[in-house]
Amino acid sequence: MIPARPHKQTMQELKLRRLAEHNARLREDLARPRQRVSDASKSLIDYCASKRDPLLPSLWGPLQKGEDPYAPVDQGQCCSPSRAHTDAAVM
Repeated sequence: MIPARPHKQTMQELKLRRLAEHNARLREDLARPRQRVSDASKSLIDYCASKRDPLLPSLWGPLQKGEDPYAPVDQGQCCSPSRAHTDAAVM
């Protein structure tokens, strides 16, 4: 007895399956919540106007020295390793 071969899909069946998958993806996309671009833009503008940004001094004015998170850290009056070495050699 000859074993039964798996059913070979016809071209029409393949096209139908692809269309059904595409239709399912489109339905998922349609079900996603939407927001108007104008509403999203207004929300973004409101957020940017209410949050202080240190990179926009023209909008917010210059920052105080302690407020700037990007200011270089002041090392103070710490001695350098080469100077500490020479001071220790003198003693």
